[in-house]
Amino acid sequence: MEPLYQQTLKQVHEIQSLMGRLETADKQSVHLVENEIQASIDQVFSHLERLEILSSKEPPNKRQYAKLRVDQLKYDVQHLQTALRNFQQRRYTKEQQERQREELLSRTFTTNGTQKKILDIANMLGLSNTVMRLIEKRAFQDKYFLIGGMLLTCVVMFLVVQYLT
Repeated sequence: MEPLYQQTLKQVHEIQSLMGRLETADKQSVHLVENEIQASIDQVFSHLERLEILSSKEPPNKRQYAKLRVDQLKYDVQHLQTALRNFQQRRYTKEQQERQREELLSRTFTTNGTQKKILDIANMLGLSNTVMRLIEKRAFQDKYFLIGGMLLTCVVMFLVVQYLT
């Protein structure tokens, strides 16, 4: 059991160093490093299964310690597996964002229904300007009617006050 445990422990350390290389790898070699890490992780899991079997066959006084060491290795490998998945997810998201950015930058925009809507609004504004001029003219005329009505009312009130006193 001990040689297999040492070999597995050595592989876990190699996987950790490969994870460090993964962060600095260029786009072409990232897939190769990921595949190498995944293959190593799979191999370590198979070793861990074998180690679990061997740890259960240890003498009772060493069995607990052997199981503890195997469980610790299993935890470390699961942590590495999760870290690899997180890295792959971040890489996938980043690649997807780059594709979308390139798609937006390479897209050529053509005139379409938006231009037609702008022209329709411009025509409506032209009509609205005419209507606005008519409203302003009417407001100007209404101002004279208001002032005339107020003067007439004041004169009528003055005459009523003069007549009643």
